Amino acid sequence: ISAGMLDDTRDLLVTFARFEENGTLPNTIHGENATNRDTTDAPLWFGVACQELEERRAGFCETLVDGKRSIADVLRSIAVNYARGTPNGIRMDAAAGLIWSPSHFTWMDTNYPASTPREGYPIEIQALWVRLLMQLNAIGAKPDREPWDELAARAESSLNELFWIEERGWFADALWCRAGIAASAATRDPSLRSNALFPISLGLFSGERARRTVDAALRYLIIPGALRSLAPLPVTTPLAIYGNHGGLLNDPSHPYWGRYEGDEDTRRKPAYHNGTAWTWTFPSFCEALVRAWNFDPSAVAAARAYLLSTRALMHNTCAGHIPEVMDGDAPHTPRGCDAQAWSATEALRVWELVRGMK
Repeated sequence: ISAGMLDDTRDLLVTFARFEENGTLPNTIHGENATNRDTTDAPLWFGVACQELEERRAGFCETLVDGKRSIADVLRSIAVNYARGTPNGIRMDAAAGLIWSPSHFTWMDTNYPASTPREGYPIEIQALWVRLLMQLNAIGAKPDREPWDELAARAESSLNELFWIEERGWFADALWCRAGIAASAATRDPSLRSNALFPISLGLFSGERARRTVDAALRYLIIPGALRSLAPLPVTTPLAIYGNHGGLLNDPSHPYWGRYEGDEDTRRKPAYHNGTAWTWTFPSFCEALVRAWNFDPSAVAAARAYLLSTRALMHNTCAGHIPEVMDGDAPHTPRGCDAQAWSATEALRVWELVRGMK
């Protein structure tokens, strides 16, 4: 969308919309095989992309997907099924209005060893959920059991109440619990991760809490061109990682792992989301910085300066591209995939957002 490839975007979104079933979208598509639906965030990010295209091309949400349903119908189906419960286990806590996610259904989806299961109520899922509800209200989609804006308000209030940690000055990463447990009874994971920035970058929160969270990211997460996936701090809620044969692989009280190297199952996977720095979340930090300070010119200038640090990656690694990950520890060696699509597209999206601001 930011590159102006609106026809391609339309085709991609319509293609994915055809695979929507009972609120789910595939995690991967192999021809007509779309049975892998182990994802909570994909349908919600789909909604964000639809909203952004609608802003560029009015009426997109009325586009027919299969001769019967429109994009708006697909978005409504996602929300209705998330609220009532999807076949793959996603469901809403009615009291809080928040979404419970099965294990390994977020972007931090490592398995064997299972280093970041995040079963419960992950923070970015809640932010994306509120965005979808607000979107449905804006396009006039028919409500299900209650008005979309009332459900959005309850979920946003619960997010603010249950995730904010006053003594730390940032939003918690997740509320851990098994299926059927209310968000209010879940165990709060107070560790600082890049996910805490999504409620801000997605436009839900500004003001003091947003600024304090961004400040925490500045102190503990940011490196040139990327964000650590976990702050290099001791944690009060242990984050234990067990190997394929049951042995403990890390220090649960000090889970930060600053280098992404070595054996995949015993070293790289434990590091993948526990200190390894990711380039795709870095632009969201820049966007959160701008939004936390309500588009103040000094914040915009700072966001531009931070985002420009990705130029060194494009020049010094795979020419013209941005790598997947980097070591959280200096000298922050690039690792993983040499040319990562979501890293490049997020950098472009946020650059287009901030470059014209005054």
